[in-house]
Amino acid sequence: MKELVAKIQETYAAFQSDAVAQVEKGNKAAGTRARKASLQVEKLLKEFRKVSVEEAKK
Repeated sequence: MKELVAKIQETYAAFQSDAVAQVEKGNKAAGTRARKASLQVEKLLKEFRKVSVEEAKK
């Protein structure tokens, strides 16, 4: 579970830096990367929820 949390943090950091580049600098490529990262974060968060619920049942 620690690895999953670390992966979420890493992916969110990438999303955040690309989103800032798009908003503040108008970097269109960064916007594309940010959208891709947002989908990855969503997938990872769903996985976290699944693992968390399983851990809570123990």
